[in-house]
Amino acid sequence: MLGVCLSLLAACGSAPHKRSSSQQRNPASAVPLAKNLEWSTRPADAPPADAANDVLFRAIGLVGTPYRWGGNTPQGGFDCSGLINYIYLTSTGLRLPRTSQEMAALDKPKVDESALASGDLVFFGRGHVTHVGVYVGKGRFVHAPNSGGTVRLDDLDGAYWKQNFVYGRRVLN
Repeated sequence: MLGVCLSLLAACGSAPHKRSSSQQRNPASAVPLAKNLEWSTRPADAPPADAANDVLFRAIGLVGTPYRWGGNTPQGGFDCSGLINYIYLTSTGLRLPRTSQEMAALDKPKVDESALASGDLVFFGRGHVTHVGVYVGKGRFVHAPNSGGTVRLDDLDGAYWKQNFVYGRRVLN
């Protein structure tokens, strides 16, 4: 599946698909925070396939978007939590907390690296969470890493990411 996604990305470029005005979602509309939704809390539950695929395709489609601290749109750029918020809101309608630390504190199942599934949030830091990305499968995740960079696809096995991985969290179950 990752190969198919990467092929689509190469064919489509990094610009997100524009919806007609009748299809536009209004991010300012009242969408409940994830912690207020009733989801199954059993960690073994796999995310629903359709929702996970929607998250996966949205995330891959944003690779190459510029990083901007505090950013939360493709036009203005993204920081790490702004990217994750945008992905989930536009692909599933789920509004997550604004910061990586607030996302990490959600009352959702923690997931060990070996049990990650597409759509899971992945958290990084030393001592406390400072960064978030979205797992897309086969040991890879999409994130907005730092100033001067762009949204990119990285390996969890990379030296920095492996050393600073805290845990995953399953919000799609």
